[in-house]
Amino acid sequence: MTEEFHRIKRLPPYVFAEVNRLKAAARARGADIIDLGMGNPDMPTPRHIVDKLIETINKPRTHRYSASKGIPGLRRAQAAYYERRFGVKLDPETEVVATLGSKEGFANMAQAICSPGDVILVPNPTYPIHAFGFIIAGATIRQIPASCGDDYFRAVEHAVKHSIPKPLSVVISFPSNPTAIVADLDFYKAAVAQAKKLGIYILSDIAYAELYFDGKPPPSILQVEGAKDIAVEFTSLSKTYNMPGWRMGFAVGNERLIGALARVKSYLDYGAFTPIQVAAAAALNGPQDCVDEIRALYKSRRDILVDSFDRAGFHIPSPPATMFAWAPVPEPFKALGSVEFSKLLIEKADVAVSPGVGFGEHGEGYIRVALVENEQRIRQAARSIKKLFSEYTGVPMAPETPTSSHASQ
Repeated sequence: MTEEFHRIKRLPPYVFAEVNRLKAAARARGADIIDLGMGNPDMPTPRHIVDKLIETINKPRTHRYSASKGIPGLRRAQAAYYERRFGVKLDPETEVVATLGSKEGFANMAQAICSPGDVILVPNPTYPIHAFGFIIAGATIRQIPASCGDDYFRAVEHAVKHSIPKPLSVVISFPSNPTAIVADLDFYKAAVAQAKKLGIYILSDIAYAELYFDGKPPPSILQVEGAKDIAVEFTSLSKTYNMPGWRMGFAVGNERLIGALARVKSYLDYGAFTPIQVAAAAALNGPQDCVDEIRALYKSRRDILVDSFDRAGFHIPSPPATMFAWAPVPEPFKALGSVEFSKLLIEKADVAVSPGVGFGEHGEGYIRVALVENEQRIRQAARSIKKLFSEYTGVPMAPETPTSSHASQ
C-alpha cells in the first residue's frame, strides 16, 4: 500500500518547491527577502468593491448555499463587460459560467471534456494549470510553441496530422504568463480558421487582458466572427482588480463547452460565497478608474525594474503586458540553469524570482520576475543583484546613476 496513486504519479516534482524552501529558510534567519517570485498582488482591493462585500455579508440570507454557475447578476455583469470591452454579445444563461478563479475553471473544464488518453495541445512555457489540469484528468499533453507566429500554426497542423487520437483542443494564452507575449486580432482570426478546418476546440486564457502598457488593449478571441462555434475564453478578476484571494473568474463562449463545465461544477461546488459574487459584480459594473490606476502602477514598476536592473548589469526585456517580466539568465550564470540561478539570488542577494523551467522545459534559461514589490524595493533588489554580479564575475559594475525621469521618481 505504498505505491503512489495513479494521478499523483503523473505529476512531476514541484519545481518551485526548493526555491520556496530556501526563501522560507532565509526569512526564518531574519533575511529581508524581496519577493519577485509569485504573482501575488500587493495592492489593496478597491474600496467600493470591499464596501459592497461588507454590505452584502451583513445580510443573513447571503450566507446560504450559492449558485454553482454564478448568481444571475454576476453572469449578467460579465456579459456586459464583454460587450463593453470587446463588442461581444454573450448569453449570460448559456455562455457564461463563474469559476473559482481561472485556475479552477481550466481544471474543471478538463474534467468536463477529457477522456483518459485524449490529446490536448498546450504551449510551452506556460502557466502550469494549462497542462496539469488536463494531465490530472488523464489526458495526454502535446507541446506547441508559446508563440503567436507562424511556428504556432505549423506546430498545430503537425500535431493534428501526427497525433493518435486527433487532438481534442488547443490551449492559447495571451497576454502570456510567463512570457508576456501579446497576440493581435489577426492571430485570433487565423487561429479560429485553422481550428475549424482541423476540427478542434480552442481554450483561450486572457487573465491579463487589462494589464497592458504599450499600444492597443489586447483583444478577445471571441471578437472573431464564428469563434463561439469552437472557443471558450477564461478571465479572472484577480489581477485586474487586485482580488487574488477572492478567487473569482469566468469561462465564456461555446455553449456546449460551457454547459459541460457548468454540469461538472454542479456536482463539485456551490460556487463562491454569495457576498463575493455580489462584490465581483460591483467590480465589473462599477467605476473602472481603479483598473486604470492599477495598470499605471504596474507600468511604473515595469519601467523602474527594466532601468534599475539594466544599470545593475542584468538586461530584462521590457514586457508589453502582464505583471511579469521574462528575462534570460545572464550569460555568466547560464550554466547554472534557472533553478540554481534563482537559488543563488535568494542566498546571496536576498531576492526571490521564479525559475523559468517551472513553466515548462522550454522555460529553461529564463526567470520570471513579478512586479509585486514597490518601486523602492525593486531598486533595492537591483542594488543587491549588482553587488552579487560584481562579486561573482569579478567585473566592477558602473556606478548607479539615474538614466530617465521615471527611474528617479
